[in-house]
Amino acid sequence: MSYREQKKYFEDLERFERKFTSAERETYRLLKQRHRDDEDLDKLSLAKLEELHQKYFVNRPKPDLNSLFKNKED
Repeated sequence: MSYREQKKYFEDLERFERKFTSAERETYRLLKQRHRDDEDLDKLSLAKLEELHQKYFVNRPKPDLNSLFKNKED
């Protein structure tokens, strides 16, 4: 995984930090410190980061707003 992808995971998870359990918060803090020190994450650490990302970051589809702007004649 590239540094850019790691950075995106950390940026996405920043706003969910308060929802983490104490164990997740500690893991996240350690991973973030390694990221700040410009270290590449190993496979195990990366798997933990991806697991947190999948658990908390949900990419919701945008609603279709075209239905709101249709003519009443249609």
